[in-house]
Amino acid sequence: MEFQKKNQEQAFTDAQTGEDTANQENGQKAGRKRKKFQAGKAGRVAIGILVALAAVYLIGGSVYTLKENEYAVVTTFGVPSIVGEPGIHVRIPVIQQMARVPKTINGFSVGYDKDTGESIDSESFMITRDYNFVNVDFYAEYRVTDPMKYLYHSEDPVAILKMLTQSYIRDTIGLYDVDSVITTGKNEIQASIKEKIMQRLDVEDIGIQLVNITIQDAEPPTTEVIDAFKNVENAKQGKETSINKANQKRNEDIPAARAKVDETLKNANAQAQERVNEAKGQVSRLNELYEEYKKYPLITKQRMFYETMEDILPDMKVIITKSDGSTQTMLPLESFADISVTDANGAAQTGGTTDEKN
Repeated sequence: MEFQKKNQEQAFTDAQTGEDTANQENGQKAGRKRKKFQAGKAGRVAIGILVALAAVYLIGGSVYTLKENEYAVVTTFGVPSIVGEPGIHVRIPVIQQMARVPKTINGFSVGYDKDTGESIDSESFMITRDYNFVNVDFYAEYRVTDPMKYLYHSEDPVAILKMLTQSYIRDTIGLYDVDSVITTGKNEIQASIKEKIMQRLDVEDIGIQLVNITIQDAEPPTTEVIDAFKNVENAKQGKETSINKANQKRNEDIPAARAKVDETLKNANAQAQERVNEAKGQVSRLNELYEEYKKYPLITKQRMFYETMEDILPDMKVIITKSDGSTQTMLPLESFADISVTDANGAAQTGGTTDEKN
């Protein structure tokens, strides 16, 4: 009985142990399933994030905005095309590559650092035709004329332009003496350098064009020479100023003198014409008087006398007295002359009639 009881207890213990083991194994399996599920979920989240990021990249990379002062060169499978219209544009990411090229005028300095203003002796130090040394600073301006050539015909077109500029600057400076470089020949030097560079760029055909090149500063390398050239320049400027003032004075005085001459000539001509007309009038009047005199000599003499007296003594009074010396009346000469002339004319007419009758 005791042996049977022990067997039953052992069997119960073994069954309980087996049940615990089974439960433990089931728990482990469930844990592994939960881990697999969590791992799968995390993987799906990561994939979703990657997909979202890829979508954002594709959408963001497919849209670009082009400003008014730039080109866009879009390359599709190695074939470039130019986009010049400003605004929003679309491209295919990865397949199409886009590069921006400025339309604006840009520039670079030769002989100095344009950001700091410090001199670069290796670029500015040059020798002139008369074997003098001079420091010359330049500033060159350029713009892109063909974006595709600018990007693909050369590795660095701006560097090529700068090297050509430095070469032609030294070549041209060597053709002038130091006085021309520092004072009077700057405009001619700039024009010569610009022409040479533009001709060379036409040959190179790198999609870039020189707009302008100017001398910023030109001076000898020593202070004493600088002062001497400044004095020369000031003297030349003073000379030009004096010449300009003299020319201005001449331009003001000559027209005034010509106007005065014209006025004098006009006055003289007018006076001459007036005197000629007056003389002609007097001649005509004398001729008329002479004709009248030939017809009526006495009357004409009296009329001429009265007219002359009127001119000489316009306010003269005539007093008529009687034979006994008393005053009879007082008349102005004009009234007296009119009465006398009337009487004389009447008498003449009467006498003429009488003569005709006779």
